[in-house]
Amino acid sequence: MAIRVEHELHRRRFSRNLGVGLTLAFFIAVIFGVTIVKLSSGPVANAQGEVINR
Repeated sequence: MAIRVEHELHRRRFSRNLGVGLTLAFFIAVIFGVTIVKLSSGPVANAQGEVINR
């Protein structure tokens, strides 16, 4: 089995996939952060609309 040289197209595809993956990870981290902040602060309303202070 011969060792083949990696084609330039594969390097470009890998860098593009890496960029998309990092962007997706950043977006997930932002959504997670916003969720944590919203759950941990401020008054919460129950199903009837009554405000429950923590």
